[in-house]
Amino acid sequence: MRRPTVVAIGGNSLIRAGQRGSLEEQRANALMTARAIVELVQRGHTIIITHGNGPQVGAQLLRSEIAVDQAYPEPLDVCVADTQGAIGYILEQALIHAFAETGMHVPVATVVTQVVVNADDPAFQRPTKPVGPFYTTEQAQQRARDMGWTVVEDAGRGWRRVVPSPEPCEIVEIDAIRELAASGYVVIAAGGGGIPVVRHNGDLVGVEAVIDKDLAAALLARLLRARLLIISTDVERVYLHYRQRNETPLRCVRASTLRRYAAEGHFPPGNMGPKIEAALRFLANGGREVIITSPDLLTAAVEGKAGTHILPDRILPRYRRRASGGSPARRLMKRRKSALRKQERD
Repeated sequence: MRRPTVVAIGGNSLIRAGQRGSLEEQRANALMTARAIVELVQRGHTIIITHGNGPQVGAQLLRSEIAVDQAYPEPLDVCVADTQGAIGYILEQALIHAFAETGMHVPVATVVTQVVVNADDPAFQRPTKPVGPFYTTEQAQQRARDMGWTVVEDAGRGWRRVVPSPEPCEIVEIDAIRELAASGYVVIAAGGGGIPVVRHNGDLVGVEAVIDKDLAAALLARLLRARLLIISTDVERVYLHYRQRNETPLRCVRASTLRRYAAEGHFPPGNMGPKIEAALRFLANGGREVIITSPDLLTAAVEGKAGTHILPDRILPRYRRRASGGSPARRLMKRRKSALRKQERD
């Protein structure tokens, strides 16, 4: 199997800003993303997809709470499993339809994926990840008393439950994912960062936590020895001084330069920060390139015409040889190197 491309689809690929998140909206958005992924397959990429699930998990938790007197409640790990299956189903249908439009017959499979975290991770002592709906002060305090939740006020909009966000350590189903990809499947895996589990007395036990989806995507890409990691988000590029008068887009940047920008505080932890950290981890472990862009520009970004391209400090010799193998690849490498020099001059 050639080294795959991992595409990490953000939540905006299914629910766009201003939308209610109906299934009809999610299906339409998924089809647009699926068509872009089909174009990548046509260009020879072996594709592994991972995705966010924040709004869907929030809705699942709300349903569980509303129906608590009539149906069994679902813990957070089960909610993640449920949404992995549901989102995988929506993406599978969209991909099958998009492949059929081109006359291609490529199998697609969703793997409900468990991700092991360390039971001693300090994150379990400092819950920080908001989940579920907003509550009034009285509602939040009652749930904190009755259910043992940690709750925090969220920017004046109400109170929310917060849960731990531990580091992803291993992916339980990685061999199945690898074998499916080697057999020609487009694989959807590790959705929502994966179902968080810990090892206890030889068993896997689900825990009330949320794993950062971008860090899980970086781990998935590393374990699969992916060449390219694409992180889809709600902006075309990464910016310095985002939404300020001196906003500056990053088109092509070295890992060390990006690390310096991160240390300067350009990427907030609740927004672009995890994506930058995921990119740096992937490149530090042998990845050759990370692209961050919006879902409608995936193809253009892979062609070097859009997105932020993050490269290792020293471009690997094999990467250079591949780029010199043909005219389109050579032009692409020249374009990226020229953008990199210009970015560093600026």
